[in-house]
Amino acid sequence: MASSKDYLEFILDQLSELDEITYRAMMGEYIIYYRGKVAGGIYDDRFLVKPVKSALEMMSEASLEFPYEGAKEMLLVDDVENKEFLRNLLEAMYEELPAPKKKKFKP
Repeated sequence: MASSKDYLEFILDQLSELDEITYRAMMGEYIIYYRGKVAGGIYDDRFLVKPVKSALEMMSEASLEFPYEGAKEMLLVDDVENKEFLRNLLEAMYEELPAPKKKKFKP
């Protein structure tokens, strides 16, 4: 099941207090970027984030779920209604997120 554009817009609105939130559509789902780093995504109308240490600490009760078959587990964000929590979560995660991979130049 693909994610709805309405759910994407809801999550983007919830993250609107953060600068540099972007997204990219990918096979019916959406990858969420914070300041150029992949923070998580929207999969089957669920907001999932990378299971970095700060996210695990802030959401100790959160379940680990697979965004799609064959993917690594991610943390399900249950408290998507709380803008302040989401802002604090992504800000805490930022330093632990991997840097974007360099694109190889093909002549």
